[in-house]
Amino acid sequence: MTTWQGWHRFATTDPPAPPQPGQAPRSQDERLAYHSAFVTIRTPAISELATQVRTLMILGRHQQATARPSLIVTGPAAAGKPTSLLHVGRACHLAHTRKNPTPPGPAHAAVPVAYVLVPPGATAKTLITEFARYLGIPVTTRMTQTQITDAVCHTYTAAGIQLVLIDEIHRLHPRTTTGAQAADLIKDLTERLRATFVYAGIDVTDTPLFTGTRGAQHAGRATLITCGPLPARHRQHQPFRDVITDIENNLDLQQHKPGTLPRHAPYLHQRTAGRIGSLTRLIRQAAITAICDGTEHITKQSLEAIRLDHLAETHHRPTRTR
Repeated sequence: MTTWQGWHRFATTDPPAPPQPGQAPRSQDERLAYHSAFVTIRTPAISELATQVRTLMILGRHQQATARPSLIVTGPAAAGKPTSLLHVGRACHLAHTRKNPTPPGPAHAAVPVAYVLVPPGATAKTLITEFARYLGIPVTTRMTQTQITDAVCHTYTAAGIQLVLIDEIHRLHPRTTTGAQAADLIKDLTERLRATFVYAGIDVTDTPLFTGTRGAQHAGRATLITCGPLPARHRQHQPFRDVITDIENNLDLQQHKPGTLPRHAPYLHQRTAGRIGSLTRLIRQAAITAICDGTEHITKQSLEAIRLDHLAETHHRPTRTR
């Protein structure tokens, strides 16, 4: 998805569809593929991010003199940050194309969204090259960073980019010379492009991105959205249990009894530490196992048999010190 063709294919391809009442049973291969891709579960973080992005895009639409306000999505690993970012980006893409359909003839499709990954050990030149690669802007080894930046700004403006999503922002290290130059490049782009910037990274507030002079500039312009573990209870609500219910309602198993998984909410919260990424992976793996072994339902015993990511397993089964 870090090229326009890949992003357009992702944004315009219908997401996986859950089973519908009265629908003919799907084949085993179809159901395995469905649980592999699965639906996007709308978490509180996704709802907040969608609202904030929509508001800030309107707020910055006619802003000319300074950089537009931006957003930073932060949180621990396996908390659903990339999923939130991609979900909101797809929604923006589809909303824009509905309002601005491509006219008949040779005209190009609208390009409202750009999605860029910060490369490992990013320098200003390697980072701006990623921006160029997204729209297929030709870059040669002889081109300077300034030349590539000018080409990117011109092409992005001409293409009508309105939302720039930058993932893996924690890879930037502003305390190094190259990292500082890369951070300055992003600041320059926010001032030259008429777009809203949304960044996502692991525990961004604990990195140098928010410290020093450069960090203060980012912090002064960006709204922070924390995509952290879901609490078992928040006031009168049970957000973690609600998410489990949503996941269960979208399963495609022939013998699974509704309400089984929400009853195991305390166990699932302890098992995954409330991380949405670990939770969805656990239940999807259990569903795939249930299809393959013919049981067609999920139990606590089958959940316990699934080995999860190391982070979740370390939390669930901490190493005992002697």
